[in-house]
Amino acid sequence: MNDFQRKIIQWYNLNKRDLPWRQTLDPYRIWVSEIILQQTRVDQGLAYYERFIARFPDVRQLAEADEQEVLSVWKGLGYYSRARNMHHTARRIVQEYAGVFPGSYHQLLRLKGIGKYTAAAIASICSHEPVPVVDGNVVRVFSRIFGIEAMAGTTASFNKVWERSSALIDRDDPGTYNQAVMEFGALCCKPANPGCGQCIFRNDCFAFGNQMVDRLPVKKKEISRRERWFTYLYVRVGGGKVLMQQRPQGDIWQNLWELPLIEADHLLGPAEVSAHPVVNQGRERPEIIVVNPKDYRHILTHQIIHARFYEISGYQTGEAFEAFEAGDYRVMEDPLVTGLPVSRLTDRYLHWRAGNMQGL
Repeated sequence: MNDFQRKIIQWYNLNKRDLPWRQTLDPYRIWVSEIILQQTRVDQGLAYYERFIARFPDVRQLAEADEQEVLSVWKGLGYYSRARNMHHTARRIVQEYAGVFPGSYHQLLRLKGIGKYTAAAIASICSHEPVPVVDGNVVRVFSRIFGIEAMAGTTASFNKVWERSSALIDRDDPGTYNQAVMEFGALCCKPANPGCGQCIFRNDCFAFGNQMVDRLPVKKKEISRRERWFTYLYVRVGGGKVLMQQRPQGDIWQNLWELPLIEADHLLGPAEVSAHPVVNQGRERPEIIVVNPKDYRHILTHQIIHARFYEISGYQTGEAFEAFEAGDYRVMEDPLVTGLPVSRLTDRYLHWRAGNMQGL
């Protein structure tokens, strides 16, 4: 065991968090935890992991589920393509691997939604394959300790960290080694306010010795984001029902449900909304009874969504309902009651409305 291995594994054994996926070598459960934690902090992801495992305790039950049910259980985590990929992969494992989760790094890479990081985590923890994981935490630890100055997020950075960690990995227990490096990055070598004063590598750390802790790893340049403007309509159609539509394929939040949407190059005002065809069905003339006082700004990886919500009421007759159903809209029960999987912005508005507009 080299000095780096010894120090970081000793630190891990003393400081690691007690997490449910660390109590198992089941590759399915390790996979679920890794996918959830790709875009979610551990403290937030824990409840989602437990909920997902409670509903889909093994790969067969996930494979047999309907996609809408999977999306509903995933609700709140965002990045719904992760849930769709998991569902697709679960079905493939059942069909092609007789329900037995593949264990090798290269087999795992062939599965949809599993990249180098996730494959390395599963293979090292469950099959003891000595493949190093490289995620943001690992890149930060290695960049600071060993002075790797390649820009984070680039192929050059990945390759340098992967090569260095490959040389250091514990070949007898690669899973513990990988988890130790990731945990060290999460708890000690943090992006901001790292614990350098108590760091076990303080005397050996390149960044600390050269006063470069705040400059390593080298940050990737800001990506440009497309801006979009969504005007949503909360259309009440009697009997406590609302109008909903399903997101199209090939766009954000695909196949999730949302309130009727008007996308334009700006957020619409009341006059523009009242003139829109969805607000004028049949002979009824509904009214805009309230505008949510707060516009929303939702940031995705490659897009910024500006959103505004209007409340529409006044539909009572079957004529309007038939016109809605003939288009892209559906008259449905409140999604907060039915658990319908909805887009993030619709979910935020529905919860805001439930807490602020009782009786309307």
